[in-house]
Amino acid sequence: MDEGSVHDTLILSDLHLGSECSRAREATRLLKESRFRRLILLGDIFANLDFRRLTKEQWKFLGQIRKLSNPKRNLEVVWVEGNHDEGLTDIMSALVGVQVYQEYAWEYGGVQHLAIHGHQFDRFVVNNLRLNHFWTVIYLKLQKFDLKGKPVARFIDRLNTRWLRMSSKVASGALLHARLRGAERIFCGHTHEAMQQLQDGVQYYNAGGWIDSTQTYITIGSEGVQIHEYHERPGDHDSEKGPSETDSAIAEFAGSELPEDVEYENIGG
Repeated sequence: MDEGSVHDTLILSDLHLGSECSRAREATRLLKESRFRRLILLGDIFANLDFRRLTKEQWKFLGQIRKLSNPKRNLEVVWVEGNHDEGLTDIMSALVGVQVYQEYAWEYGGVQHLAIHGHQFDRFVVNNLRLNHFWTVIYLKLQKFDLKGKPVARFIDRLNTRWLRMSSKVASGALLHARLRGAERIFCGHTHEAMQQLQDGVQYYNAGGWIDSTQTYITIGSEGVQIHEYHERPGDHDSEKGPSETDSAIAEFAGSELPEDVEYENIGG
């Protein structure tokens, strides 16, 4: 991505904070390295409602969102609720200062855009909420006993995406929903599989996810809509995250004064 460019919108989805597979560190770097006027967090930012599972890097991601939501930055930060985020609307508005929506519509370049997480078009999840919660609990427990790199948990997630979520059905439902809403572009997450599809003049995009070895996100700007794969820069490396460091990150988050970043001055508008 061109570091000098300023995008109208950046979209990322399915970070699953609280999961040991979450690539929160990389997502935080992306937000710090990118320049944009609007940020859309497209659902399932949390794995569940247990904040005790959040690591140091995951608290840092929330801290970055809180900084970006500072009105002085003249940025729009939007949180679209996913199936794992349900029940967090009031908490997130207070915690990081962002608006939470079921779906979010906006206009850019004369084109109507719509963002919705996508679980609404996944009949398995909609019809089996209790079973979905059960598998989420099992999935999180497996991560405690998994090997380095979490191959078991990642394999289960890929099976879940391909056989239960069915990316093609989510895409079909989203395209129909976009036509009913009068949108020309619709953006989803949920499936963890980045993709794009054109049908009857309506464009569908999926932002992918941030729990596997490949992390993807979407930008919208004068260059159009682009799906990107995030790549670490040379010298980036994982750091050990002990309990004391996590406590320190929580304290830093709680005491944040939301300082204004010079690099974001005069971007908005």
